[in-house]
Amino acid sequence: MRLDKYLKVSRIIKRRTIANELCDAKHVSVNGKVQRASYDVKEGDVIEIRMGERIIKVQVLNVLEHATKVNANEMYKPL
Repeated sequence: MRLDKYLKVSRIIKRRTIANELCDAKHVSVNGKVQRASYDVKEGDVIEIRMGERIIKVQVLNVLEHATKVNANEMYKPL
């Protein structure tokens, strides 16, 4: 699954366009490397998002095409 779509489906970021803009601005890194929105997310990846002073760091546990509010929290683990 694409990185921007994963961030939206897992509800880490509310809108896919915002996730895409963050990737374009090089504010999203996976496993320590800045990645584009088209990066293919895999289980075990560590995603780090920088939004101003705030840094969100999560580990991918599961990749689901569709997720409800309940499943969304099971897709990642905060670090």
